Amino acid sequence: MTQKNSVIVLIVLIIGLCAGLIGAIAGGAAVFAYLRTQPTSTSSNSASSASDVIETLTPANVVTVDSLQYESAITKAVETVSPAVVTVATDLPDQQSFFGTISGGQSTGSGFIISEDGYIVTNNHVVEGGEAYRVILQSGEERSAELVGSDKFSDLAILKVEGEMPAVAVLGNSDALRPGETAIAIGSPLGDFKNSVTVGVISATGRSIDTGDGYQIEGMLQTDAAINEGNSGGPLVNLSGEVVGVNTMIIRGSNSSANVEGMGFAIPSTDVKVIGAQIIQKGYVARPYIGIRYQYINPNIASRYNLPVQWGVYISGVIPNSPAEVAGLQQGDIITQLGDIAIDEMHPYYNTLFSFSPGDEIEVRFIRDNRESSVQLVLSESR
Repeated sequence: MTQKNSVIVLIVLIIGLCAGLIGAIAGGAAVFAYLRTQPTSTSSNSASSASDVIETLTPANVVTVDSLQYESAITKAVETVSPAVVTVATDLPDQQSFFGTISGGQSTGSGFIISEDGYIVTNNHVVEGGEAYRVILQSGEERSAELVGSDKFSDLAILKVEGEMPAVAVLGNSDALRPGETAIAIGSPLGDFKNSVTVGVISATGRSIDTGDGYQIEGMLQTDAAINEGNSGGPLVNLSGEVVGVNTMIIRGSNSSANVEGMGFAIPSTDVKVIGAQIIQKGYVARPYIGIRYQYINPNIASRYNLPVQWGVYISGVIPNSPAEVAGLQQGDIITQLGDIAIDEMHPYYNTLFSFSPGDEIEVRFIRDNRESSVQLVLSESR
């Protein structure tokens, strides 16, 4: 074979190989396309399900949060409410001691303006025992304030100042809150750091906090937003710039079984609306009244004094002309039930009493001389 003929044969072979390769690729593509159109067999169900799950996680279905928008919402909420937030200074009375007169000094807390008329919400424990009150606005302006009224059972109080208000905070709907929502606390920690801001979330709703005085503050909001001494009475705010709670306390410390990080609690805004309106209208909160002095009984006290019941209230005195005296209750009686609610760990005396209204007629069950008795009693109104 000549050299020329060899070259021709080589070219023909190369062309044939290329044609075969192209055909194989085309055939493979056709087979793959056909297989894609066929229904999956039973053995591939798990793979199909996994594919479906992955499909639901595509970026088109994932909720994304723009951090800049989130930060902007917090900033806007703070800018909206902060001008209405005030520092509350309470002047305490002087006290007499063996060494003479001791200056009462002052305590400080926070509050916020709720009306153009100058009404201000704060905590009862911020103003309790005071003889004069002042508020300091965000601008630094100081104004004297009048105590309209307070309620220790809800730890709320209303002050009033005169003059033009710099801003008014809007009370939102705390009933609509859900755990995980952003919560912003504004106040004056230590009385010196006016309008400080901390951010967290609503940790829980509907919490009950034992005051240690025979009753619980119920329906509280729990938050992990930092609340420090002096924040009491300040607003807890949502991202819409609405006040959803009144900051009232923080629990810190440890016990033998666990360390406790800072847990803040706030009074729901729905309670603030109802109780605040009563204080503004009447100067007090109308609550049912029996007219007794009492000692709360729990299992420890019952064991120590060999009492016939584990829970209840021991009547240490009856107020003259009170519903209790009219009904025939006496010193030494132990009240165990009001209406159909038995007094126990989950139903302290005051919380049980406050489930009724002034004017209600209820059955009071009690122990006298180790015998159970009952009387009918018409509740009056406390002031």
